[in-house]
Amino acid sequence: MWARQVSRQEMPAGSSSASSTASAPMASSSTAPQNQTLVKTRSTLSSTLGALGVTFQERYMWTWSPQWLVSIPVCVFIFTLPYLYFFITAPVVLLCVECISIHMDRAGNCRWERWYPSNKCSDEVRVGKYKELFHPEQLISGKEDAANNYARGHYTVGKEIIDGVMERVRKMTDQCTGLQGFLVFHSFGGGTGSGFTSLLMERLSVDYGKKSKLEFAVYPAPHVSTAVVEPYNAILTTHTTLEHSDCAFMVDNEAIYDICRRNMDIESPGYINLNRLIGQIVSSITASLRFDGALNVDLMEFQTNLVPFPRIHFPLVTYSPIISAEKAYHEQLTVSEITGACFEPTNQMVKCDPRHGKYMACCMLYRGDVVPKDVNAAIASIKTRRSIQFVDWCPTGFKVGINYQPPTAVPGGDLAKVQRAVCMLSNTTAIAEAWSRLDHKFDLMYAKRAFVHWYVGEGMEEGEFAEAREDLASLEKDYEELGRMSPDSEDDDEY
Repeated sequence: MWARQVSRQEMPAGSSSASSTASAPMASSSTAPQNQTLVKTRSTLSSTLGALGVTFQERYMWTWSPQWLVSIPVCVFIFTLPYLYFFITAPVVLLCVECISIHMDRAGNCRWERWYPSNKCSDEVRVGKYKELFHPEQLISGKEDAANNYARGHYTVGKEIIDGVMERVRKMTDQCTGLQGFLVFHSFGGGTGSGFTSLLMERLSVDYGKKSKLEFAVYPAPHVSTAVVEPYNAILTTHTTLEHSDCAFMVDNEAIYDICRRNMDIESPGYINLNRLIGQIVSSITASLRFDGALNVDLMEFQTNLVPFPRIHFPLVTYSPIISAEKAYHEQLTVSEITGACFEPTNQMVKCDPRHGKYMACCMLYRGDVVPKDVNAAIASIKTRRSIQFVDWCPTGFKVGINYQPPTAVPGGDLAKVQRAVCMLSNTTAIAEAWSRLDHKFDLMYAKRAFVHWYVGEGMEEGEFAEAREDLASLEKDYEELGRMSPDSEDDDEY
């Protein structure tokens, strides 16, 4: 939950530390700095689900900390079923995985021992640099994980824990004076990230129907996979959350790997490198809630400007400049240059080519030393490029946000410290290419009914597979029709 405190003089970047964050108030604002006036705060609750969420959250805090983290009351939720975290600026939900080892010798004698596998993700949160952010009383324990199975995360294990989770969410929302909405971080391919996320989104829609629900989802990469059943989980969770999510920002690991290798000369990028880069993106999106600017963008404005129709809510994410400190010294990095870089296909964070589709809307979020005049000139130049096409029925096409706070470089990180940066959120029909690729993988497995019995065994009906696949085929068709739609089309009523 981010609480924004307004004063005549902003606290400079890098002036806060982890120790100052730990002393931030949990539910009271009486300990706010004396030189600041506390006003009605704008807050968001962030939920990160699955093993991906745990590793990402640790690096996300590294990005936030130098950026005036003292203004963030401790309350974030993190979920992961094997080691279930709930991070609402700090409740951590931990599900322990218990193992029993049985040893038998040739004579038939048997002995057993019980042990708990070490979990690097949970260890980093418990003893990491920002361990003070997580309140010990907000640690929830369990015994089972979702085992890369959407049905386990949604029907069996998820059903057992969802009531306690929603009660914790309710307590945190009661502390908010101006709740903006929810940010949900998860993967499409994992059991918790897919199954439990869809269950949580359903409950959030029931209890908080008027609040924005934005997803940051790691989409299955074309050639790099962490689970065989990723296509099943991704299709099922997309189908279930389609009507509950307002906007879903997608990235995939393979695209970010390539960006790290090409732009930052990292020979073998790790999850730390990837998560820090995604952390910069999320920081840019929420910067307007925390700092002043010429054109601040509210959470509600994202969906208003990026989502032309309810089902078409999967924007691509791009960030610029992504450059190492060694290269940054030799680059000018003007507003025009970083704006143009966002439209390069190699900088997209999902493996698809925007040149094969048309843009419906673009949201440009600038940070740092940026003035409206330079932004207008850069966008005018972009509109003259023949390789960048917009749909005929959206003449404006651009939403702009300008924030005065420059991006912060993480100490010891890969990204160079720069004076200005831009994060682009673009809704383009080219994303249908990614859905088509995923649907093809789903069809290959489901034609043989491979692995389906694991889902049916957890209480899921086999008919849900066909229903979800049909829904995704309809989504593909929606994108194709939008690309062909003319301003005077008579098919508008279909949406």
